[in-house]
Amino acid sequence: MDDKPERRIVVFGAGYIGLVTGACLAELGNQVVVRDIDPEKIRLLQSGEVPIYEPGLGELIARNKERLTFTLDLQRALNGAEIAYVCVDTPPSASGDADLSRVWSVVQSLEGASYLRAVVVKSTVPVGTGARVRAALDTAGLQHVGYASNPEFTAEGSAVRDFLHPDRVVVGASEEATARLISELHEGVDGPVVVMDVRSAEMVKLASNALLATKISFINEIATLCEKTGADIERVADAVGLDHRLGRHFLRPGIGWGGSCFPKDSEALRQLANNTGYHLQLLSAVIEVNNLQKRRAIQKLKDELGTLMGARVALLGLTFKPGTDDMREAPSTVLAARLLAEGAEVSCWDPMARPAEVEPWTSTSRHVSPELAVEGADAAIVVTEWPQLKEVDWAQVVTAMRRPVLYDGRNLLDPAAMRGLGFTYISVGRP
Repeated sequence: MDDKPERRIVVFGAGYIGLVTGACLAELGNQVVVRDIDPEKIRLLQSGEVPIYEPGLGELIARNKERLTFTLDLQRALNGAEIAYVCVDTPPSASGDADLSRVWSVVQSLEGASYLRAVVVKSTVPVGTGARVRAALDTAGLQHVGYASNPEFTAEGSAVRDFLHPDRVVVGASEEATARLISELHEGVDGPVVVMDVRSAEMVKLASNALLATKISFINEIATLCEKTGADIERVADAVGLDHRLGRHFLRPGIGWGGSCFPKDSEALRQLANNTGYHLQLLSAVIEVNNLQKRRAIQKLKDELGTLMGARVALLGLTFKPGTDDMREAPSTVLAARLLAEGAEVSCWDPMARPAEVEPWTSTSRHVSPELAVEGADAAIVVTEWPQLKEVDWAQVVTAMRRPVLYDGRNLLDPAAMRGLGFTYISVGRP
């Protein structure tokens, strides 16, 4: 990296993707300014605090503080920048399509930035967005500025590692010079750079997440069938995963997928197909299976307890996955809402989550340990596979519960051991 030129880069968006992108590009030897419109977020970053939890990110930002700055000021952010990265969120709109209003806000703010060499969209956008951005840049007098799609494939909890040691870096560009510029920007990254056209790059991200979601929904369907036939999903998934054509990754049965990517991207891809007049039947089934999976957990408790009216149920883990504080589309939200609707009292524990002060969370109680959350409970659900749950003294828990019913929604614990302690232990797809 010693011979690599130092680039001046502006990153729009200080969320999960923007912060990781900015910090990692600074780590690669570039001068990076991260711009956001949230004053509190920028204040925290300027004071050395990181507003999100992502392992290794705080250390990376601190190590590159001479090359990495944060600002609310648009002109300061753009001053001298060669490359502009668009890393804003694209949440679902009322129609189910991706809401690109934040993307367009950034693109419009670039008018007059004649010194830019390239605009790069890292946000997840529908196929065809790049052509519209290209037209907008041309209209703004930025015909000389290249355009590239550089989708992100970072998973929360391992985002820094995923950026610096990726399976692949996808660069979609119509001009060879732009493709070369963005490829060179990733010199020092431990992974292959794959160059293609813009539309294909946009499709890669949506297709990748949809396929991963499909694997999870598929194994959950097989888990349900295992419950009905007496087969053991863990043994089935292990053996299936040994096939090199299939692999073990994402063949984990459970309560279902959530987070900021899978739900949004799967729905966006389905709507993209609908807008073209084509119905993605397989993807629609994948989404339906995932939606039902959380409700199956509630039904299991109802079958065991008879009724949830007046029952106390503990949710162990709230974030959509361990290693993050992200509550976006977390299965726990649906579980809490359904339990409350059934008349249950809900207590919660999570080591990182900070749910917003909105329903259903304002109607639940929060506790600092799993042991306190389950005290006097009629049932408990393992929602997030936090490693701390393996260290719990379950022998103590079984005596603290009013009725020791445990639904292990992540197959985290050993069935024989839990039943041996006196639990009515229910898991996903295991006899």
